[in-house]
Amino acid sequence: MGRPQAYNGSRLTVEYALASNGCPGLDFYNAQSLRDKAKLNKLFQWLGDHGWINNKTKFKRIEETEFFEFKDFQIRMPCFRQGNAMIITHGFLKKTGPIPPQEIARARRIAGEDAERQKREAKARS
Repeated sequence: MGRPQAYNGSRLTVEYALASNGCPGLDFYNAQSLRDKAKLNKLFQWLGDHGWINNKTKFKRIEETEFFEFKDFQIRMPCFRQGNAMIITHGFLKKTGPIPPQEIARARRIAGEDAERQKREAKARS
Protein backbone atom coordinates (compact mmCIF):
# COMPACT_ATOMS: atom_id res chain seq x y z
CA MET A 1 0.00 0.00 0.00
CA GLY A 2 1.60 3.25 -1.13
CA ARG A 3 1.55 6.46 0.80
CA PRO A 4 -1.53 8.70 0.41
CA GLN A 5 -0.72 11.72 -1.74
CA ALA A 6 -1.54 15.29 -0.80
CA TYR A 7 -0.35 16.66 -4.15
CA ASN A 8 1.54 15.37 -7.19
CA GLY A 9 3.43 18.32 -8.66
CA SER A 10 5.83 18.75 -11.55
CA ARG A 11 8.81 19.04 -9.16
CA LEU A 12 7.83 17.11 -6.02
CA THR A 13 5.12 14.85 -4.71
CA VAL A 14 3.72 15.70 -1.27
CA GLU A 15 2.75 12.51 0.57
CA TYR A 16 1.65 11.41 4.03
CA ALA A 17 3.84 9.00 6.01
CA LEU A 18 2.32 5.70 7.08
CA ALA A 19 2.94 4.84 10.72
CA SER A 20 2.08 1.74 12.73
CA ASN A 21 -1.11 3.44 13.92
CA GLY A 22 -2.26 4.67 10.51
CA CYS A 23 -1.60 7.98 8.83
CA PRO A 24 -1.24 10.74 11.48
CA GLY A 25 -0.62 13.55 8.97
CA LEU A 26 -3.71 12.75 6.92
CA ASP A 27 -5.79 12.30 10.08
CA PHE A 28 -4.70 15.76 11.29
CA TYR A 29 -5.38 17.30 7.86
CA ASN A 30 -8.87 15.75 7.71
CA ALA A 31 -9.71 17.22 11.13
CA GLN A 32 -9.06 20.80 9.93
CA SER A 33 -11.67 23.27 8.72
CA LEU A 34 -12.29 23.69 5.00
CA ARG A 35 -10.57 27.07 5.15
CA ASP A 36 -7.44 25.63 6.78
CA LYS A 37 -7.40 22.71 4.34
CA ALA A 38 -7.50 25.17 1.44
CA LYS A 39 -4.53 27.09 2.88
CA LEU A 40 -2.54 23.88 3.36
CA ASN A 41 -3.44 22.67 -0.13
CA LYS A 42 -2.07 25.91 -1.56
CA LEU A 43 1.24 25.29 0.24
CA PHE A 44 1.35 21.65 -0.94
CA GLN A 45 0.68 22.75 -4.53
CA TRP A 46 3.31 25.49 -4.48
CA LEU A 47 5.97 23.15 -3.11
CA GLY A 48 5.01 20.40 -5.55
CA ASP A 49 5.10 22.69 -8.58
CA HIS A 50 8.10 24.85 -7.65
CA GLY A 51 10.20 22.55 -5.46
CA TRP A 52 10.57 25.09 -2.65
CA ILE A 53 8.67 27.73 -0.68
CA ASN A 54 10.83 30.80 0.02
CA ASN A 55 8.45 32.29 2.60
CA LYS A 56 9.77 31.20 6.03
CA THR A 57 6.44 32.06 7.63
CA LYS A 58 4.91 29.27 5.50
CA PHE A 59 7.70 26.68 5.19
CA LYS A 60 11.06 26.28 6.93
CA ARG A 61 13.60 23.86 8.36
CA ILE A 62 12.89 22.80 11.94
CA GLU A 63 15.87 23.95 13.98
CA GLU A 64 18.93 21.73 13.46
CA THR A 65 17.02 18.68 12.23
CA GLU A 66 16.37 16.86 8.97
CA PHE A 67 12.76 18.04 9.13
CA PHE A 68 10.91 20.95 7.60
CA GLU A 69 7.45 22.22 8.45
CA PHE A 70 4.47 23.52 6.56
CA LYS A 71 3.13 26.45 8.59
CA ASP A 72 -0.13 28.31 8.58
CA PHE A 73 -0.83 30.46 11.65
CA GLN A 74 -0.86 27.89 14.50
CA ILE A 75 -0.95 24.81 12.25
CA ARG A 76 2.33 22.94 11.86
CA MET A 77 2.90 19.88 9.68
CA PRO A 78 6.44 18.43 9.97
CA CYS A 79 7.85 16.74 6.88
CA PHE A 80 11.07 15.38 5.42
CA ARG A 81 12.50 15.05 1.93
CA GLN A 82 12.92 11.62 0.36
CA GLY A 83 13.97 11.64 -3.28
CA ASN A 84 11.35 13.55 -5.25
CA ALA A 85 8.85 13.50 -2.40
CA MET A 86 8.18 15.58 0.68
CA ILE A 87 6.70 13.26 3.31
CA ILE A 88 4.40 14.75 5.96
CA THR A 89 4.70 12.95 9.30
CA HIS A 90 1.91 14.51 11.37
CA GLY A 91 0.38 17.81 12.38
CA PHE A 92 -0.13 19.81 15.54
CA LEU A 93 -1.13 23.24 16.77
CA LYS A 94 1.65 25.46 18.09
CA LYS A 95 0.68 28.56 20.00
CA THR A 96 3.97 30.19 21.06
CA GLY A 97 7.65 29.50 21.58
CA PRO A 98 9.85 26.91 19.94
CA ILE A 99 8.58 23.59 18.67
CA PRO A 100 8.12 21.20 21.59
CA PRO A 101 10.84 18.50 21.60
CA GLN A 102 8.16 15.79 21.80
CA GLU A 103 6.83 16.89 18.38
CA ILE A 104 10.29 16.50 16.85
CA ALA A 105 10.60 13.09 18.51
CA ARG A 106 7.17 12.15 17.16
CA ALA A 107 8.22 13.19 13.63
CA ARG A 108 11.34 11.00 13.92
CA ARG A 109 9.32 8.04 15.19
CA ILE A 110 6.76 8.31 12.38
CA ALA A 111 9.51 8.74 9.76
CA GLY A 112 11.21 5.59 11.10
CA GLU A 113 7.99 3.58 11.05
CA ASP A 114 7.30 4.80 7.50
CA ALA A 115 10.80 3.75 6.38
CA GLU A 116 10.34 0.29 7.90
CA ARG A 117 7.00 -0.10 6.13
CA GLN A 118 8.58 0.96 2.82
CA LYS A 119 11.34 -1.66 3.28
CA ARG A 120 8.83 -4.42 4.05
CA GLU A 121 6.73 -3.53 1.00
CA ALA A 122 9.79 -3.43 -1.28
CA LYS A 123 10.91 -6.83 0.05
CA ALA A 124 7.43 -8.30 -0.49
CA ARG A 125 7.42 -7.08 -4.11
CA SER A 126 10.79 -8.69 -4.91
